Amino acid sequence: QVQLVESGGGLVQTGDSLRLSCAASGRTFSSYTMGWFRQAPGKERDFAAAISGNGGITVYADSVKGRFTISRDNAKNTVYLQMNSLKPEDTAVYYCAAEYGSRSYTRPDGYDYWGQGTQVTVSS
Repeated sequence: QVQLVESGGGLVQTGDSLRLSCAASGRTFSSYTMGWFRQAPGKERDFAAAISGNGGITVYADSVKGRFTISRDNAKNTVYLQMNSLKPEDTAVYYCAAEYGSRSYTRPDGYDYWGQGTQVTVSS
């Protein structure tokens, strides 16, 4: 069982930056692909970024490529999402997710565990 706790969300202005963190419980954190998804009001949960267990592979949605960076610190059981040049369309609840192995980086149904989410609001 893995528990995930996100933090770092907030209200920012267009062009600002935020760094989200997701702390995971458990002793096998490096065995999990970690992903960030986001869900805007009235919309489906969409993939944003993912990183392999050893950090060697990163995958990004086209909408965030070049602005967001996912990273992880396996010694701290934590995954990060650095978000730069934020836009109003980035406003959403951001969820951290863990997938044992690497069945799918981008599909929500491939992930085994989810955090409770953290709100990111970008004002224009």
